[in-house]
Amino acid sequence: MRSIPSDLAAHLADGTTSLCHCWKLIRRDGVTFGFTDHDRDLSFGAVTFAARTGLEAAEATAELGFAVGGGEVSGALVSAGLTEDDISSGLYDDASIETWLVNWENVAERILLDIGSIGEIRRADGTFIAEVRGLTHRLDEEKGRLFRATCAADLGDGKCGINIASSTYTDNGTVTRTDGWLVIAASSIGFSDGWCTGGRLTWTSGANKDVSVEIKVHRRAGSTAEFELWQRAPQQIATGDTFRVTAGCDKRHATCRAKFKNVVNFRGFPHMPGNDFIIRMPQQGEPGLDGGSMFR
Repeated sequence: MRSIPSDLAAHLADGTTSLCHCWKLIRRDGVTFGFTDHDRDLSFGAVTFAARTGLEAAEATAELGFAVGGGEVSGALVSAGLTEDDISSGLYDDASIETWLVNWENVAERILLDIGSIGEIRRADGTFIAEVRGLTHRLDEEKGRLFRATCAADLGDGKCGINIASSTYTDNGTVTRTDGWLVIAASSIGFSDGWCTGGRLTWTSGANKDVSVEIKVHRRAGSTAEFELWQRAPQQIATGDTFRVTAGCDKRHATCRAKFKNVVNFRGFPHMPGNDFIIRMPQQGEPGLDGGSMFR
């Protein structure tokens, strides 16, 4: 059971209370914001909680056991720190958020109600509603090694071992034409057709600097390279913007062997039978059904 500080408990037992909510938002890059639904700014814990942001608790739920609890906060996109551009760029994805109940007449009388993380953010007409997920949602995340036919490592991580920063797998380009989903680059990109399909494009200059987007299709078109993106860039792309692209990996054993020469570090089980093999009907005389190895 949660222990309420004695001074706050005495205030709650009084006939009249002066309570408000405060939210401390910590992005993954360490930038911290404070918000409150009170009508003036409050400060504690080296954080100023800004008022007049239109932020308020929209909904809250609590569950027994390991069920995921959480809630929602809603507000206006104003100069207090939350902007449409930053949200679109993913800066607030999985940000940590603390919810406090505070006596605004004496901020020393406060209690931490919940710690969670930002989930889905819905935006419309200059306002937003942010989903607040409880800590138990981490239990739904996949942990440990997965047994599957494709590789469990990501290209360039410690388990893969490929030096993704080398010129063999990374190149830089400059935008010559774009429509938001499709980026046309000058001939400085020397990779062959399809080399970067499934890779990443990271902007190194312009309004989208430091934003990364997955590449849906990479193809050569004469002397230029075309990159079709899975997601539209959050900001307008301008001619002359520079970017960095990395090779794509579909996590198949054959790709690891032929494209990256890295089969010794392959983290999958390519001979594992799939669902199609298990449920299909056997055919008389078909090889591979005598109990022996299917790959010898």
